[in-house]
Amino acid sequence: MPTVIDMHTHSVFSDDARATVEQYLKWITTVLRKNHRLDGIVLTEHRGFDAGHDYADLAAQYDVLVLRGSELDTACGHFLVYGVTPALQQAIDFTDVKMDPLKLITEAERCGGIAVPAHPGRRGNGLIEFLSKGFPLERVPVVELINGGSSHWENDRAKTLAERGRCHGIAGSDAHFVSNIGTCLTEFERPVSDVKGLVNELRDGHFRALRLSALRTA
Repeated sequence: MPTVIDMHTHSVFSDDARATVEQYLKWITTVLRKNHRLDGIVLTEHRGFDAGHDYADLAAQYDVLVLRGSELDTACGHFLVYGVTPALQQAIDFTDVKMDPLKLITEAERCGGIAVPAHPGRRGNGLIEFLSKGFPLERVPVVELINGGSSHWENDRAKTLAERGRCHGIAGSDAHFVSNIGTCLTEFERPVSDVKGLVNELRDGHFRALRLSALRTA
C-alpha cells in the first residue's frame, strides 16, 4: 500500500509559521481527506529539531502519521534533514546559517539520516544559486522537486537540476499556515510508518513527487 506524505511543513516551533500540529491534523482530516489522500506529514522546522514534543497521541487521534525532521541553512542553500538523531545534533550546529553543506550531508549519512536540498530552484537560498562554486551535485541523490511555496519558474529550475543530476525528487507544501498543508506531496510505493523507514525509502528511490490535484480519490 503506497504512503502519501507532505515532506516539508512548519509548525509554530518555526519562527515564521502560524499553525500548530493539531491544526494541521484537523485540516487534513476534515478538509483534505474528503477528496484527497494524505497519510502523513514531516515537520521540518527551521534551524532546529522539535525533540521536546511527542505527537504520537495526536497522530493516533487523527490517524495521520507525524514525523519530524529539520530545515537547515547552509553556505549553499537550505537542506531538509530526515532522520535527525542526538548524534547528528552533536555533530552539527543546527543554528549555524553558514554551515558546510558537504559536512551536513556526510554527518547525516553517518548518523543514519539523509540531507536533501530544499527548493533548489529558489532565488537566494536554493542550491542552484551555488553550483557555480563547484558544489558536487552527485552528493545529492534526492532533491525537493516540487515546493508549494516556490514559483512555477523556481520549480521548473528544480526539475532541470534533477534531470541534470539524475536525482530522485520529493515534494512538500512548505506550509507555514493551515490552508497550505498538503498542496504538494510525495507518494512512496511502499508503506512508511516511521522516520527510519522514511530514510530507507528515500535512499532506495521508490517514490514520486506530486501535486495534490493528482491524488484525487475515486
